[in-house]
Amino acid sequence: MTTNQTVAVIGLGNIGQAVAANLSKSGRVFIAADRNLEKAKTFSEQCGANAKPRDIASAVKNAGIVILSIPFEAIADFLKDYKKDLEGKIIIDPSNPIAPDENGGFKKIIDSNASAGQINSALLPNEAKLVKALGTLGVASLTEAAYQSPEKAVLFYASDDKSIDTEVEKLIRDNGFQALRIGGIDQSIRIEVFGDLHEFGALGKTVNLSEAKTKI
Repeated sequence: MTTNQTVAVIGLGNIGQAVAANLSKSGRVFIAADRNLEKAKTFSEQCGANAKPRDIASAVKNAGIVILSIPFEAIADFLKDYKKDLEGKIIIDPSNPIAPDENGGFKKIIDSNASAGQINSALLPNEAKLVKALGTLGVASLTEAAYQSPEKAVLFYASDDKSIDTEVEKLIRDNGFQALRIGGIDQSIRIEVFGDLHEFGALGKTVNLSEAKTKI
């Protein structure tokens, strides 16, 4: 697997902006795309020369790694709409299948034993590879814990294809974190909200590599 493929961040909400800003700090050139192209242009200007604004269709076509920073409920349609141009690509899924509840918190919107990773993996275009990653921390930690020293904070990931580990781990390092693979997509529930390896689950905080290894 060739490393340093072109990355497209699709969707410039809170998570998308945090990921894109982290990538910009690493010096990695990437595509910033949003359904509002003017928003993508404005955000890219703030990031600097490493960010290249594009419309979503162009971003998907020209990237080897596509980060879906869009709501879980929108992913199925996205995978269908861009099926041809997503074939054979690495798709990063940071989504969490949650919605506000009546008590001011959040609730899971799929079965308690189901995961967004497994659901989305079943919808993949031909030869595309799904990675559950970049969604194990809240936006504040994704921003504030990036590039911390002396020990980096960990971002867990899950994927069924070990051949892309080098590329995925470089992407996570370029976000300012230490990467740690926990297994296949069948383990992705652990790194989604309420999971035992999520900041808003049993883990409850950011961890360094030595701490993380005791948890998996």
